[in-house]
Amino acid sequence: MWNALKKHHESVADRRFIEMLDGARAEDFSATTQDMRLDYAKTNIDADGRDLLIGLLDDADVGAKRDAMFSGTAINETEGRAVLHTALRNLDGDPVIVDGEDVMPGVLATLDAMSAFASSVRDGSFEGQGGKITDVVNIGIGGSDLGPAMAVKALAPYHDGPRCHFVSNVDPADVAQVLRSCDPATTLVIVASKTFTTIETMTNARTAKAWMAESVSDVGAQFAALSTAEDKTAAFGIAPERVFGFEDWVGGRYSMWGPIGLSLMIAIGPDAFKAFLRGGQAMDTHFRSAAWSENLPALLALVGIWHNQICGYATRAVLPYDNNLARLPAYLQQLEMESNGKGVSMDGADLTLHSGPVVWGEPGTNGQHAFYQLIHQGTRVIPCEFLVAARGHDDALHHQHQLLVANCLAQSEALMKGRTFAEAKAKVADKFSGEELDRQAKHRVFPGNRPSITLTYPQLTPFVLGQIIALYEHRVFVEGVVLGINSYDQWGVELGKELATALQPVVEGAEAADQKDGSTAALVAHLRTHGV
Repeated sequence: MWNALKKHHESVADRRFIEMLDGARAEDFSATTQDMRLDYAKTNIDADGRDLLIGLLDDADVGAKRDAMFSGTAINETEGRAVLHTALRNLDGDPVIVDGEDVMPGVLATLDAMSAFASSVRDGSFEGQGGKITDVVNIGIGGSDLGPAMAVKALAPYHDGPRCHFVSNVDPADVAQVLRSCDPATTLVIVASKTFTTIETMTNARTAKAWMAESVSDVGAQFAALSTAEDKTAAFGIAPERVFGFEDWVGGRYSMWGPIGLSLMIAIGPDAFKAFLRGGQAMDTHFRSAAWSENLPALLALVGIWHNQICGYATRAVLPYDNNLARLPAYLQQLEMESNGKGVSMDGADLTLHSGPVVWGEPGTNGQHAFYQLIHQGTRVIPCEFLVAARGHDDALHHQHQLLVANCLAQSEALMKGRTFAEAKAKVADKFSGEELDRQAKHRVFPGNRPSITLTYPQLTPFVLGQIIALYEHRVFVEGVVLGINSYDQWGVELGKELATALQPVVEGAEAADQKDGSTAALVAHLRTHGV
């Protein structure tokens, strides 16, 4: 199938896909669920190419592997674990069996405990040491930070709880700047680390604890933990009723549906948080039931495969025309690049195809005045993924939101249409002539024929955010299965951690640098000269 796809691409590569675009194509090359619409008509995928791409799903047995994931089978084969973040949003409690046991009673009990605690923080019945909590500081890193930080920003219009802050970087500037804005007596610190050993998180947690101890007598009373290491959380001074654990079948970058989402629940309330879960659950249902030709996660994955593995486009720009989704590109960087940034297949053989693309982006319209120049006229093709809502949250400024939507749709149109040399000459013919007219016109040519997809939705609500995140999670799953890789381990982060641990005493001066390579030893020496 791969060879057939590559041959098909060769046969259509020079086609201008604007010539295919009419009303019928616009409908045929889009799919909807729950008022969310995915339009991929502005790509070079045609009906034959789509059929071949869907053939990849059948060849890889994606349907059966999808069902295995939802059922609790250990599809994370390198670690021998199930992959069940979907269970965290299974609000109806349908049984999910892992090792012969239904995990749903425990999932729902944890959700209830989170809801009770979040409500007590929001209504003031949890007072800490200084009265009602005014600030929540979530200390985590990776999935324990990117998910809730992104979601709290995304759902700002629904944020009616304490102020939420997020600390992740071991750079002391991060934690110092956040704590400086808070009162220890009215601050709740949430330490998010499954093992309670993550070095960056625990370093920041100890800093927060020391800051708290300067003015609060019972420091542990101001802390909660999102962890399964109850012995370590107890040693830290956190009471068991403020410890919320989750199983090893929930990966970090997929974890904000459960306890890692506690800061989000405190910010928007348990009811809105459950609406977020319902959105994810609705996308799960769609993913499991819709035909491949109408299945948003499958189609999103297939468009990505077409652009990356078939066309050879190495990057993917995520461009939300929704300022509340400002952190979504960073969130998707981890979700996609940590999941599918692999070099070997499930059986350990080297991949014969490139794995996941580089994912990056910023909100529109800011990006239009930054990097869109490269997207429109650069020498490399960068597929773009636009997201836009029909309505914002400020009705009095709806006319301004309409301008935002116009900008979003105009960018995808411009990427597709481009501007020919003749059109460019006509634009400046009143200013230049002869060779100078040709020279000036060439600078104004847009190649066009640059692909994009657009995801539209009525409004960015908790439910819709749940849909979007689950959509991208399932996209990662489908791409990983088709490529034959394990999307749920992340061994690539381990080596750097090991070397950092070994380097710390060298940087501190407790050990010599003579066992390090010449460059590293010289850098340490230079930094120590300047006070590291």
